[in-house]
Amino acid sequence: MANLYKEKIKQTYSILKEKDIDMWLTFVKESSITHDPIMDMFLPDNVTWQSAFIFSKDGTSCQIVGSIEEAKFKAFDLFDETIGYIQSVKEPLIEYIKKKNPSKIAINYSVNNTLADGLTHGMFLTLESYLNEMGFKGKLISSEEIVSALKGRKSTAEIEIMVKAVEETLKIYDRVTGYIKPGLSELDIAAYIKGLVKENGWGLAWEEEHCPAVFTGPDAQGAHSDPTGKKVEKGHVINIDFGINYKGYCSDIQRTWYVLKDGETVAPPEVQKGFDVIVESIQRAADFIKPGVLGCEVDDVSRNYIVENGYVEYPHGLGHQVGTQAHDGGCGLFPRWERYGNLPFIPLEENQVFTIEPRLPIESYGVATIEEEVLVTKTGCKFLSKPQKELIYIKS
Repeated sequence: MANLYKEKIKQTYSILKEKDIDMWLTFVKESSITHDPIMDMFLPDNVTWQSAFIFSKDGTSCQIVGSIEEAKFKAFDLFDETIGYIQSVKEPLIEYIKKKNPSKIAINYSVNNTLADGLTHGMFLTLESYLNEMGFKGKLISSEEIVSALKGRKSTAEIEIMVKAVEETLKIYDRVTGYIKPGLSELDIAAYIKGLVKENGWGLAWEEEHCPAVFTGPDAQGAHSDPTGKKVEKGHVINIDFGINYKGYCSDIQRTWYVLKDGETVAPPEVQKGFDVIVESIQRAADFIKPGVLGCEVDDVSRNYIVENGYVEYPHGLGHQVGTQAHDGGCGLFPRWERYGNLPFIPLEENQVFTIEPRLPIESYGVATIEEEVLVTKTGCKFLSKPQKELIYIKS
């Protein structure tokens, strides 16, 4: 992890130069309670007192922390300079900023990107009063562009870890196929998966209550819902949404099964059609992805194909970024809906990792949905997950 932190810090400097931003300041306190998520990109621990973590366009960095934590943070060997204080962070912070004399200071607030919105209002007011006092009023800007680039542009080491996370997730799905049978409940299947995760010493990609999310048959709960006591029956379409946290990075994959009825050797035509439409909609979206296209344009490809084939459009975005979080912030493959703000209109970049996860209901059977992960390359994208192309059958 130390190498990953250093890799991301090095990347930060190049982003500041690219965006022509003089300084990026992360300002926090009691971060184990109110955690700024971007800290996870460059720090292995939390702080207690008010602390400032500063990166400058000139390629230098400084951390200003409480004296009781100075030795610990210095020992991490991640920042060029470590300054400890006792009574107030104000004086060393003002002195350092005056020395650097930035024309623009990026801080962690954002209307659009959750991961760039970690500065609390109280800490903002404190910082603003310091800067106003020293004549730096009006120099604060959002760090949204910095955070989006830093989180989105995966390094070689990050990609290697994420590929492994996907591989291990798919191995668990293979074991789940051998476990599912009529009479088991959604909760039974979820517990089995959690047992496999624990057996391997990994974490879950999101909250345990609905990781995994398991849905069997018609009238299942909506996406992101907790598994229930509803039982698998013959003729059900089953969907599972699941991911692991592997070495600090998440996977997010969905698979779909069909439970054969007595005498069936293949799924009914309406089930097969729904599944095939999902598969094709994913492939068409993947074929369209490349650096520079807008996320909403990718969503259009999949959404329009599903609607053209007679199904209702899915009630969410086509896909999101994945990284240290299952939903890793920044631009996404989102429709032009108000709730997504400007995120659907940001061009895709090389080395971003996205999910592609359309869904459609199959009346009387359940929901067909698959979720794959893709990496944006120089000229297109490649699948990190081996795509599900065939409906997986559960035999009674």
